[in-house]
Amino acid sequence: MVTIKDVAKQAQVSTATVSYVLNNTGQVSQRTREHVLKIVEELNYSMNTIAKTLRTSKSRTIGVIVEDMTVFVSPTIVDGVNQYVEEHDYHIIFSNLRLTQRFGHNFEQAARESRQIKQTIGILLSRQIDGIIYIGEHSRDVTDLLGTIDRPIVYTHCFTRDNQDYSINYDDYTPAYAVGEMLVTSGHRRIALLSGLKNSTPAMLRARGFLQALEDQGAAIDLNMIKQCDWEYESAHQAAGELFAASPRPTAVFAMNDLMALGVLDAAREAGLEVPRDVSIIGFDNREISRYCRPQLTTIEPPYHAMGEMAAEIMLQMLEGQQPQQRSHTLDCTFIPRASTGGMQP
Repeated sequence: MVTIKDVAKQAQVSTATVSYVLNNTGQVSQRTREHVLKIVEELNYSMNTIAKTLRTSKSRTIGVIVEDMTVFVSPTIVDGVNQYVEEHDYHIIFSNLRLTQRFGHNFEQAARESRQIKQTIGILLSRQIDGIIYIGEHSRDVTDLLGTIDRPIVYTHCFTRDNQDYSINYDDYTPAYAVGEMLVTSGHRRIALLSGLKNSTPAMLRARGFLQALEDQGAAIDLNMIKQCDWEYESAHQAAGELFAASPRPTAVFAMNDLMALGVLDAAREAGLEVPRDVSIIGFDNREISRYCRPQLTTIEPPYHAMGEMAAEIMLQMLEGQQPQQRSHTLDCTFIPRASTGGMQP
């Protein structure tokens, strides 16, 4: 049977371009569109796809629900999903709930929006989707949020307490442990931690890993050097300013995301401290700006694209009659060393 990859190869374009032409979406020139449609006709692609849909009663379309597309992780996860399904001759229908824009980091209030979520699911089901991939705005428990659905569901960047559900997330504990271990072995003893919100699962796991590393390395844990922030620049900037004004001040700071780490960088500059000579700073997420700030920020990179790909892979396995044995997947993060960290000066 002719697939979208066959059409793309014959037309010498990407599978994404073929998908855009077939779905009349995306930025495709008229010349390219006509060329692709000619190849589609020559290979009899459309008729084969329709025939396969009729035989299998499947639309080869996956519904992708994103809690908020403006959350920086979401586009990369969606791209991972999109890339995988296109390579396997499936398509996606996308829906954005805009929960962060509406409720900020108030996850409890967002979780009560089950009516909107169920309406979204109803619309997707009316379009004959074969399954749903649900992408959380933050790694957290979303048990019962979607209700009962007679389609396969895969969760990513979130999870449920049902051990029959499929979920893909990343490991928060291990990279945070590695940060603490690295800072102590580099000679640091006065190490500050700027955490996220207390109701956040990633914040809890990162704090647990980081503090366990300090304990295992025999470093003292000073509670005065642990500050709770709200994931935003302003709260971290203020907390870091307080830390740098104190005596003794920290020689290293681990901020639980890059946005907060930027607040620490600016606070250090305002305090007359040179990074990393006077203070080492580490973030988390490897956001694009971490490569362009000065000095470049040492950080942790979660596998967002791979999470999207794995979510799509598991979904397609289920749709093709397989039943993956492993229900919960935890992927590894990558440590990205840059110029904002260094050892203690003698």
